[in-house]
Amino acid sequence: MDFTEKEESLVKESYEVLKKDLPFYSLHFFTQILEIAPAAKGMFSFLRDSEDIPHNNPKLKAHALKVFKMTCEAAIQLKEKGEVIVSETTLQYLGSVHLRNGVIDPHFEVVKEALLRTVKEGVGEKWSEEMGNAWTKAYHHLASAIKAEMK
Repeated sequence: MDFTEKEESLVKESYEVLKKDLPFYSLHFFTQILEIAPAAKGMFSFLRDSEDIPHNNPKLKAHALKVFKMTCEAAIQLKEKGEVIVSETTLQYLGSVHLRNGVIDPHFEVVKEALLRTVKEGVGEKWSEEMGNAWTKAYHHLASAIKAEMK
């Protein structure tokens, strides 16, 4: 799956916008996941005992920032490297955590939808179907790398 220069440009351009308020968009991204799939809350130890999405939870903020940043940065480097480059140790860890928590293919689709919603909201009028397709392709590479480690 080739990642074109245009797709790379669209992802980089939109990520530059999101980076201006990464903590906000990270938390928004994670909130979108939980709005799309409320049952996913039970997959996170730091959310299991809360009724609502605790936006001031420091563990949630840190986790959301880490996941969103890694997802976006993996997309950025795709054209340059030709593949998603995440350290082998990190990928092994992600694979084991996702496997242990019972993550299955539909969960990856939820995260993709949350990512696209977040990017769309963040870039506003700059959003296009082409930008959405670029992010979808980039996310697919990262999800595929994690899924490979889950096997």
